[in-house]
Amino acid sequence: MLRAGDAVACLACRNLLFTRMGVRFGMPIQKLHPLSRAIHHRYSGNANSQRPPHCTAARHFTSLSRLPMKPPKFRAGGHGYQQHRTFWVVRLAARLLKLRYLLLGTAVGGGYTAKKTYEEWKDMLPDLSEYTWIVPDFIWELNEHIDLEKIANALPDAEELAKLLPDLEKIGENFTFLKGLLSSGVSVVSEVAGASGLRLLLESSGDPTIRAPETTTTASSAAEGGDKQFRKSSDKEKVDQLQEELVRTQMKYQRMLERLEKENKELRKVVLQRDDKGIHQRKIKKSLIDMYSEVLDILSDYDSNYNTQDHLPRVVVVGDQSAGKTSVLEMIAQARIFPRGSGEMMTRSPVKVTLSEGPHHVAMFKDSTREFDLGKEEDLAALRNEIEIRMRKSVKEGQTVSPETISLSVKGPGIQRMVLVDLPGVISTVTAGMAADTKETIFSISKAYMQNPNAIILCIQDGSVDAERSIVTDLVSQMDPQGKRTIFVLTKVDLAEKNLASPSRIQQIVEGKLFPMKALGYFAVVTGKGSSNESIDSIKDYEEDFFQSSRLLRDGMLKAHQVTTKNLSLAVSDCFWKMVRESVEQQADAFKASRFNLETEWKNNYPRLRELDRNELFEKAKNEILDEVISMSQVTPKHWESILQKKLWERVSTHVIENIYLPAAQTMDSGTFNTTVDIKLKQWTDKQLPHKALEVAWETLQEEFARFMAEYKGKDQDDIFDKLKEAVKEESIKRHKWNERAMDSLRVIQHNALEDRSITDKPQWDAAIQFMEETLQSRLKDTESVIHDMVGPDWKQRWTSWTNRSPDQHVRNETKNELERLLKLHEDHTAYLANDEVTTVRKNLEARGVEVDPVLIKDTWHQLYRRHFLQKALFHCNLCRRGFYYYQRHFVDSELECNDVVLFWRIQRMLGITANTLRQQLTNTEVRRLEKNVKEVLEDFGEDNERKTQLITGRRVQLAEDLKKVREIQEKLEAFIEALHKEK
Repeated sequence: MLRAGDAVACLACRNLLFTRMGVRFGMPIQKLHPLSRAIHHRYSGNANSQRPPHCTAARHFTSLSRLPMKPPKFRAGGHGYQQHRTFWVVRLAARLLKLRYLLLGTAVGGGYTAKKTYEEWKDMLPDLSEYTWIVPDFIWELNEHIDLEKIANALPDAEELAKLLPDLEKIGENFTFLKGLLSSGVSVVSEVAGASGLRLLLESSGDPTIRAPETTTTASSAAEGGDKQFRKSSDKEKVDQLQEELVRTQMKYQRMLERLEKENKELRKVVLQRDDKGIHQRKIKKSLIDMYSEVLDILSDYDSNYNTQDHLPRVVVVGDQSAGKTSVLEMIAQARIFPRGSGEMMTRSPVKVTLSEGPHHVAMFKDSTREFDLGKEEDLAALRNEIEIRMRKSVKEGQTVSPETISLSVKGPGIQRMVLVDLPGVISTVTAGMAADTKETIFSISKAYMQNPNAIILCIQDGSVDAERSIVTDLVSQMDPQGKRTIFVLTKVDLAEKNLASPSRIQQIVEGKLFPMKALGYFAVVTGKGSSNESIDSIKDYEEDFFQSSRLLRDGMLKAHQVTTKNLSLAVSDCFWKMVRESVEQQADAFKASRFNLETEWKNNYPRLRELDRNELFEKAKNEILDEVISMSQVTPKHWESILQKKLWERVSTHVIENIYLPAAQTMDSGTFNTTVDIKLKQWTDKQLPHKALEVAWETLQEEFARFMAEYKGKDQDDIFDKLKEAVKEESIKRHKWNERAMDSLRVIQHNALEDRSITDKPQWDAAIQFMEETLQSRLKDTESVIHDMVGPDWKQRWTSWTNRSPDQHVRNETKNELERLLKLHEDHTAYLANDEVTTVRKNLEARGVEVDPVLIKDTWHQLYRRHFLQKALFHCNLCRRGFYYYQRHFVDSELECNDVVLFWRIQRMLGITANTLRQQLTNTEVRRLEKNVKEVLEDFGEDNERKTQLITGRRVQLAEDLKKVREIQEKLEAFIEALHKEK
């Protein structure tokens, strides 16, 4: 029986194998034999054959079920026992085969699921080959310090690594075989259907659960119909589930990416910090974005005369007032760096922000060395305050906004590299407190930046207000009608979703169907809840949470790559660098041509002069001026005293003659003369003389300074410095102040000098006589000239020069003749005419037909008497030449009195002592103070670029300035292009 059963089982296995399985490769029959016995002809050789066959067919076994085993019956006879033992081994092998299928199915299903999941994740990952520029330059230069070949050789080969990995191809083949085996309807699947991997794959493929082959055709068709109905009813649910799963997967991927980026930031920060500490002992190269920003800074100050315009790319941020421009920029910069206000205009001038990567999150102005730590709230507040102060300073009086650009750089780990310009918000109405032309000024500033054909326009639209109220979209459409360089950003999407009855309107906006403007891309962002105290991290979390739960993303109105400021930052940076790569070489060629034109003009007009710009010319003029000031120390004391004494006497001589000498000379005796002189000298010394002396000294110093500057001017001197030198001289003199204590000491010295009346020797007496005679002769000559001008030419001049007297001169001449007759009659007449004498002179003139005014008579008398007095004084001076002997005897027993000589000696001695004192003060103090003042003025002028531009002018200067800037721009552009090519 057993043998026959085995034969039958083998025939069944053969039929099963070849008629139903369709397996293309051979399988040992012995392996299927126990399994076939367990399924098709179980207990066929036993006494339990009366069991209904449908029960056997309906029984369903799983991988956890056990087949009932009867205890073996030992029969007598060795042959029967051997057959029974062989049957027990076969049953045990069948159980082991079930266990193997269970393990094999689990391994194959799990491996296939892992492979499929791996491929799906691999397809979801973006292509990062275009973002290699994110990695700093020093990462690519690590191979200079790390031998990567040795590390590669130390790693195992690819073949050895492949041996360690599972053979996915073999697993796939096994899975194909098993699926083909199970698809034939063999109920062996019921034994292994518990394997989670296979069940998942089978259920996901949509196949119904495989039943035993004994199930009726009606049951199979009914099951298939039910499955179809179930699939139809669950299609919509599956679509919803798949869409939700997609959103969750995208958000999960986004969080994973942010976590990896955060870790990358920390690693880069550590590496950059080590690089800053000099671990690599090398000079860190300037970053690519810093090189580009320097070019833009130079171009902002460049006034081209050869139509070489600035067409280099930058990101221009425009939008309506309070649309969220500044907030978007802060999210990109990852710091709240701008001043904030509630509805009022805060951005009053363009702010150029250069974003770059660095180890620390810091900000710094272009013209300052202070770094603001953006991780500290006090530094953030100081930065916002400084930006606000700079904006208000740039706005001129009577204006609201300014076109002057404020340049700021922000560095930090993970910040996208780009250059953005934040412009004042576009307004529709001028409100109270604004200048009347504020709206037009903002439009002109915006157009000036947007008309650059390579500028990327970041158009910011407030999503919380009606789109029809937007002004900036029309402006952007005018500047970029094709939308080839515009990126549209819809802000405050959270408020828009809450307020709008139809969220599809947001979809129309971000798809570019609502506005007439076109754009490269459309983005929707959330920039916080509206509180100025929110941090960047809290805003990011709020934005992520909003979009994760928003129906806009869930319903497919927005795509995942169109939301969050992170995606916006990546897109803008990518567009910026793409535009830079496309346009920078063209700009470099334009400046190369401009440089050629400028150099040609210089060679034709100034072939023998060096190309010195305004700063270099200022330094040259500064050195020349300082040399001229220092050369004043070479002036001899004798020269100083000579010019000081001469100028001082010229200044005070009129006062001495008119107010001291002439009044004193009218007295009748020597005692009264000396008393009058002493009183008037004392009054003069106390009030006027020291001031006059210091004025003379300061004027002398100025004249000597000017003389040295004029004498220094030779063939090497450049006329272009004349205006600067004159301004330096005037400003230095204006700032100079003499020491007041010097005036007090000078007053004492002058008073003591005038108190001395003792002439010790004959040379001093003769010097006084000569000084008095020269003074009187000079005054007499001046008086003769005045009288000649009053009366006109005499008869010789009239005959030789053919000139006549005027009527007034004729009257004065007649008056002069009448008064001269009076003086001849009274040679000792006083200095003033009496009233009766004036009347007599007037009547005598009227008798001769000359009408004259009494004032004219007195005026003419003053000049005639002055001449008469000076002539008498000169005669008396000649008499006193031999009066030194009488002076030593105090003029005892002598009719000659020379007190006037003593007066002039006192004046002369005072002039000498004053000149000596002033010379000492000049050489010891004032020249050095003047030199110090000149240095200070030059330093102030050097820091004032506007002043230098006013003082050093001309086509030559402007041409040199343009040449320098064009060369600098071209060199920096070429260096930037070279670095850009290396980065590729």
